[in-house]
Amino acid sequence: MERQNEKSFVVYYIDNIMNKIIIKNIHVLDPERKLAYTADLSVEDGKLGCIKKVTPSDPRETEAASDPKELAAGERIIDGTGLCLAPGLVDVHVHFRDPGFIYKEDIHTGAMAAAKGGFTSVVMMGNTRPPLSDPAILKELLARAAREKIRIYAVGTVTKEMQGLEAADYRALKEAGAAGFSDDGKPVTDEKLLRRAFSEIAALKLPVSLHEEDPAYIRQNGVNAGKAAAALGLEGSDREAEISMVRRDIALAKETGVTLDIQHISTKEAVALVRKGKEEGVRVIAEATPHHFSLTEEAVGRFGTLAKMNPPLREEADRLSIIEGLQDGTIDMIATDHAPHANEEKALPFPEAPSGIIGLETALALGITELVEKEHLSLLKLMELMSSAPARAYGLPAGTLEEGKPADLLIFDPKAEWTVEKPFASKAENSPFIGRRLTGKVCYTICRGEIVYEA
Repeated sequence: MERQNEKSFVVYYIDNIMNKIIIKNIHVLDPERKLAYTADLSVEDGKLGCIKKVTPSDPRETEAASDPKELAAGERIIDGTGLCLAPGLVDVHVHFRDPGFIYKEDIHTGAMAAAKGGFTSVVMMGNTRPPLSDPAILKELLARAAREKIRIYAVGTVTKEMQGLEAADYRALKEAGAAGFSDDGKPVTDEKLLRRAFSEIAALKLPVSLHEEDPAYIRQNGVNAGKAAAALGLEGSDREAEISMVRRDIALAKETGVTLDIQHISTKEAVALVRKGKEEGVRVIAEATPHHFSLTEEAVGRFGTLAKMNPPLREEADRLSIIEGLQDGTIDMIATDHAPHANEEKALPFPEAPSGIIGLETALALGITELVEKEHLSLLKLMELMSSAPARAYGLPAGTLEEGKPADLLIFDPKAEWTVEKPFASKAENSPFIGRRLTGKVCYTICRGEIVYEA
């Protein structure tokens, strides 16, 4: 397929490298230690330097200090008054479509979208062409990803070529750099095969993340079997598709001891199953997407294929249950499931159009608008769900504000309002949020001590 119409993008990566960055009078959100305070801090040689807590009564000299004439070469001072600083965001579920579908997205444009959204670490899914079943292909992909200015990881597949017939070589994939395993986009229906996979992956101490939709309960994917499907003259995807597989896989995780990541949870029953599994000591974690805590199936009537996704948007009771799960710790993290598609693909009739939407550039603002502004979560809790918790779940060196550790940071204005508009940093623009007014804007993304995005 030809690439969609070329667009002129702003280059979001900043070319000049600072030797030292000083950030003054900023509100620090440290989700790892559950602390919030005002501070001055520094970044030098790619590391987070001294953090000095300050009080509102301390004199601020940021205006004078910010005068470029007074700065040493390679030094930058950022006035953080009114802004927040947190660990760089971490997304354990993105699709950069590379290799095989780079007309939709590639590693570089995906990395730019991530940087613009405040993400400094992402984990790519393996449903590429070819799928990430071959350690050599995974290794080559990660070598290319290492040239980008954010940290990019990838999972290997659970089954060879994602065919659901034969287990992949998990040890070889781990040695090639796999951060975990997933057949995302395709559920693993063979219970015997999955039990063996769980046992082998548990021994490697890596997570396995699964797309939980049993095809037996799906007549047409991408739309909830209910009012939304009926309006389109479709039968849709029954909620039992997710419920049945979440129930099965939590039982298998309990039996094998694997760390199981339930991807993009969408039903209240699945949330309840994860909660019960945690109470029983199962190593089960769960992701919620911004679209599943922001929208319901009614969005399909308004946005058409831009609201088509797997699993589909469900009912209001499901959306509220997801928010409750984020509040009480049942759902461990927010992940975007960033899924770029070309305009001509999304323009197809609903049954033929691909599922999924982009999400990296709107995730933080949707979290603030839908969860913080509506008083479901504190800003500190949101930062935990979007940085330290996913980093911890996947064992990534991220999500921390510890002095001396790599300076992967997000600076944002929690009160700034903006309208979602095209073009995006992503190649794609398949978002139902275009034209929507949101609160919370990324000002700077810093990775390895370098400013990689500046609004």
